[in-house]
Amino acid sequence: MSAGSLSRITLRRDASLSAMARLLVPQGEGHQHGAAHHLLWTLFGDKPDRARDFLWRQSEPGHFMVLSVREPVDHHGLFEIESREFAPRLKVGDPLRFLLRANATVDRKAPGRARSQRHDIVMDALHKLPPGERSATRARVVPAAMEAWLARQGQRTGFELEEGALAIESCDVLRIPRAQGQGQATFGVVDVAGVLRVTEPALFTPALMQGFGRARAFGCGLMLVRRAL
Repeated sequence: MSAGSLSRITLRRDASLSAMARLLVPQGEGHQHGAAHHLLWTLFGDKPDRARDFLWRQSEPGHFMVLSVREPVDHHGLFEIESREFAPRLKVGDPLRFLLRANATVDRKAPGRARSQRHDIVMDALHKLPPGERSATRARVVPAAMEAWLARQGQRTGFELEEGALAIESCDVLRIPRAQGQGQATFGVVDVAGVLRVTEPALFTPALMQGFGRARAFGCGLMLVRRAL
């Protein structure tokens, strides 16, 4: 597999951009992710039919980590960019610490419907419980649901979770305004950290480039990894 590029990208804050600050970094996390979806495309959209080949995560408003097949190119002078080659040399058994923001879903067959319906895994797990128990058991349900989901991801993409090392950092709902006032795109987002062990490097490295879960266009799916000492 050819190398990719891992970049730390920051929106410039100098006087020439201050007048556009509210447009480029609007108030509200959902609005920010919607704006960033379009803003980061300026670094990679070199032709109209280009398919998205990058993942991103907002660390704070106007600050992003981006993993891409191609290096970002700032034609408009909007960003400060620090890039380095992403070509991890991994072997079976390597332990890695990871940080992932995921829109984790499961498809369920619904009675009377030909096609499966997609559900957020946290809401799917909570809806199996009586309404009066959901709030009290949420702190237990979220880690269990994410651990099961990540285990399935690992079976498919060549890693195993280290037992007892998973931590849920946040669990929220992101609401992205649709174009032309057509409502909102709503999906669950879980920030999770932990330790994994590589079982199949030939599967795992490409999976890092492709991302995990859905809503990858809106800042989900990028798994950041580093060696676990």
